Amino acid sequence: MADIGKINHEGYQKLLSGKLGASRKEVKQGPAFGVDVSITSLPGGLAMAATSDPLSLIPSLGLQESAWLSVHLMANDMATTGFAPQYAQFVLNLPETLSNADFSTYWAHIDRYCKEIGIAITGGHTGFVKGQNSTFAGGGTLITIAKESEMICSTGAKEGDVILVTKTCALTATAILGMSFPETVKQKLGKDIYLSACEQFYQTSSLSDALLAAGVDEKFTEIHAMHDVTEGGVLGAIYEMLVASDKGGMIHDDLIPIGNTATAISALFGLDPRYCVGAGSMIIACDQRKSAEVIKRLDEEDILCTEVGRVTESISGIQIQKSGTSSPLVYQETDPYWAAYFNSLKAGWK
Repeated sequence: MADIGKINHEGYQKLLSGKLGASRKEVKQGPAFGVDVSITSLPGGLAMAATSDPLSLIPSLGLQESAWLSVHLMANDMATTGFAPQYAQFVLNLPETLSNADFSTYWAHIDRYCKEIGIAITGGHTGFVKGQNSTFAGGGTLITIAKESEMICSTGAKEGDVILVTKTCALTATAILGMSFPETVKQKLGKDIYLSACEQFYQTSSLSDALLAAGVDEKFTEIHAMHDVTEGGVLGAIYEMLVASDKGGMIHDDLIPIGNTATAISALFGLDPRYCVGAGSMIIACDQRKSAEVIKRLDEEDILCTEVGRVTESISGIQIQKSGTSSPLVYQETDPYWAAYFNSLKAGWK
């Protein structure tokens, strides 16, 4: 529990599991390991999906970039249902040092990004807090109402499904590290890598990935489950989706997509990009007979989509194959990105 970052599975089981308020029959999906959203049945065959996340306010990145993360990291979670978010609640606990002008700039970008997605901001709370120095300035909740029969969840992967990964590993971690320590990255890796990290930052939305895969006006039933890549990276997200679905899997390490920018920045900061926070990538479980069509749909919109493995029966466990040898996939409870970021600050990297 002392580790920096999101509470781990063991912490959830010890501190939260079984202490979830009243039991209500209409709650079809509540909190669980590897699940991005809750799903609650509504009258008329509808359901309400909801997801919550911290709001980012990171001075070293900038106000616009912080607003992007605040909106899009939550939207990525909602996208795993196959639907875009519709409504938002924001709770802002702002540092007392933030000027009204800077807050107006930050909120203008929040407003802009919500409008672009089609999110109505329906309420929340706004205040300035003495001693608030965190890069998390409160939290938000997104809500979507849609046909229950068309909503999917990370619990839905089926034996025999193909596992797909969109884009590449460690998009968020390496973009933020590159932008947070520009002088160091330019000096050690070159200006081109720094500029690529900046460009990569705005690839950290996976909403389009999910909607293209699942369909918008008409849903593609071959998509059985999706899971957003957050802390723990691509391998962690695959592991979580398979556990949530009570399935095993076989992952091929040599097929996992890692971009040149992520490779370079990860090496500089001593990271394994497969295990680093990678919002912008989506893990998809789909019918193997339709996987080529899904890959093509995404490719037509210039979104890389790579087949990296298969879903197997749970008794097989979750395996990763390297150089022809299979071994159990190790789940890392703590994302190494956090230590890399704070150690670099302590080291005086600029």
